[in-house]
Amino acid sequence: MAARLVFILHLIIGFYCHVSALERRENHYVKLPVVHSTNKNVFSDFGDKRAIATVPLANRSDVAYYAQLNIGTPPQQVYVQLDTGSFELWVNPDCSDLSGSADIRFCRAVGHYDSASSSTATQLAGTKTLRYGIGSADIQYVTDDIGLGGTDSQLKGVQFGVATDTTDEFAGILGIGHGLNVTIRYKNFIDELESQGVTETKAFSLALGSKDEQEGVVIFGGLDTGKFTGTLQTLPIIAAQDSPDQVPRYWVNLTSLSLTPPSGGTKLYENTTMAVFLDSGATLTLLPTNLANAIAADFGADATDANGFYPVSCSLNDLQGTLNFAFDGVTIRVPYNEVVRELQTSFGTQCYLGISPSDDFILLGDTMLRSAYAVFDQTNNAIHLAQYVNCGTNEMEITDVTNMTAIKGDCDAPAAKNAASTTSSSIPTATPTLTVSTTAATTGVTRTTSTAAGASASASASASSGESTVAQSSSPQVHSGWWTGLIIAAFWAAVVKRDLS
Repeated sequence: MAARLVFILHLIIGFYCHVSALERRENHYVKLPVVHSTNKNVFSDFGDKRAIATVPLANRSDVAYYAQLNIGTPPQQVYVQLDTGSFELWVNPDCSDLSGSADIRFCRAVGHYDSASSSTATQLAGTKTLRYGIGSADIQYVTDDIGLGGTDSQLKGVQFGVATDTTDEFAGILGIGHGLNVTIRYKNFIDELESQGVTETKAFSLALGSKDEQEGVVIFGGLDTGKFTGTLQTLPIIAAQDSPDQVPRYWVNLTSLSLTPPSGGTKLYENTTMAVFLDSGATLTLLPTNLANAIAADFGADATDANGFYPVSCSLNDLQGTLNFAFDGVTIRVPYNEVVRELQTSFGTQCYLGISPSDDFILLGDTMLRSAYAVFDQTNNAIHLAQYVNCGTNEMEITDVTNMTAIKGDCDAPAAKNAASTTSSSIPTATPTLTVSTTAATTGVTRTTSTAAGASASASASASSGESTVAQSSSPQVHSGWWTGLIIAAFWAAVVKRDLS
């Protein structure tokens, strides 16, 4: 009898452990880890960084963000780049097209999908060429089932592309921009999530995570109040017809841009009210040439190099200053160590400013987005924005009636000594200025900058590096796991008591 009870207990515990390993779906949302491509625990085949020197910086595979999909029956594991700047899902880049050995190894590590090995795959007649800022992909459309890595959710019959040829692409792309009847004629990934009941709305939240954390999170149909500080501020998405490129993207209005050096004070850059779009698929932030040059000069860079990038001193990563992106009601403060790219090359460690000049296209890429918590809300045509801080996990569903402006983050504002900020999202241009001496980290030469007078002491100057104490979670997953464990314990106690009596 005792042996039988032990066997039953093992079955119960085994089932409980299996269910606990998955993200339960009592609510209509699903969470996926966002894995940094520098995370060797995931991309273990990505090798020798000395090969970096053979590849243009803009093509680097060590500065992108990936989500795991399990495609087909049986499931085939594939990692795809998470891209808010495009609209379609495709897989299978041509690794042989790449010139850098590190990129080739990384390309092979992201996984390969074989439709012939899936019993649920159907090849469609359509083909297309997808073009990006860097690279392109010729794709053949198929439909297949897609499981979401680490969850028990599965989408049936999703249309996506299988690449037949690619140029300068080292991974497939999961485009999570607008889809059906907006940019394309079929349901994209975001459309299918809502259509198949995985989410209640076409909204998702994105926390890329800091460079030190190596991992972030995307929640489709939900958000995590343990990943930001302050109250979410709602920014209307600019309509396509009113946007700079006339394309439906996540365009919003930037009200000002300023710099807070380690010595304190805040310098407001001129003519920085502009439309920008949030693009997780872009490594760099692209700003107008005059503005980019002004920022670069304050970081000690006189000009761009032959590749169009601003070389800066790696010592900037140890300083406490911030670059501040102000929107209506919220300012995202990007620490120096997030806006500076540090690369290991055959010539040693080289650092570059994570901003590039562009008069054709203005976007906020990963060098800014790592410091932001953003909810991309297609249902309400809005972006809900807050300062990113990681203080734990507290997930909630986004429904049709969720009041986003009432949602407050659980985290305290990050603090750094000698930091300063303004108390509003913008500084009046008529404010008198004072002279502040700052040191350009590249040359060590003292530089004089013009700073808005009356700048207050900063309450927030750097994003969390993942060292904050993890708060106790009140998420549904934690509560359900606790109750399940309690029920198992009670059952075992009752059975043992009956067996002994």
